[in-house]
Amino acid sequence: MIKAGNLHKSFGRVHAVRGISFTARDGEVTGLLGPNGAGKTTTLRMLYSLLPPDAGEIEVDGLNPVRDALAIKRNLGVVPDNRGLYNRLTARENIRYFGELHGMSNDAIVARLEEFARRLNMADFMDRRCEGFSQGQRVKVAIARAMVHQPRTVLLDEPSNGLDVMSTRELRKYILTLKSAGHCIVLSTHIMQEVAALCDRIVIIAGGLIAAEGSPPELLARTGRASLEDAFVDLIGTDEGLLA
Repeated sequence: MIKAGNLHKSFGRVHAVRGISFTARDGEVTGLLGPNGAGKTTTLRMLYSLLPPDAGEIEVDGLNPVRDALAIKRNLGVVPDNRGLYNRLTARENIRYFGELHGMSNDAIVARLEEFARRLNMADFMDRRCEGFSQGQRVKVAIARAMVHQPRTVLLDEPSNGLDVMSTRELRKYILTLKSAGHCIVLSTHIMQEVAALCDRIVIIAGGLIAAEGSPPELLARTGRASLEDAFVDLIGTDEGLLA
């Protein structure tokens, strides 16, 4: 479970996050939505201790990312927006390296590699260097690397960005598998079909503030709209906000 309370973060004169509070529960997918520059990625980076908040409190599975940064990194699975793969290593080597960093045994790493090859359909590129990988292949490696140590809580920053239809379907299926296993999943995305298919709760961020929060049916009822896309536009204010 993640609890964020009154988070603030500034970069010089830019107040990127201005008092965000929400709870992401185990066994649920919590979606972070917002226009470009809304503060979603900054919020995620504070949650996984890459950035310290200027003010506010964070608790991830009972740990504080500021006081317990190393423990947080051991207990989280993070797929960042830039993926961060080592291009000179193969997919297998990237995943194995992170398993070793987490202190896993060789047998445990081998078992996880076999599982990822099957579940994420990675067998045909597992032993190729990541340099030159397609966007879908890179995302699969990033997810496998993030999940190799079986973390309870998972943060995904636009994981389906640039994926083809089949890779997107495989990703959604895997996220639902994690949800069924009781993981806490926070998903940042711009894709409303993804939100409708995956999210139990939605946190809409605009201008560094929470514009709305609730389940998809609650947000549709609140706006009187038939689609989440229309509800989203209403809740952030204007169509122009999408281009901010």
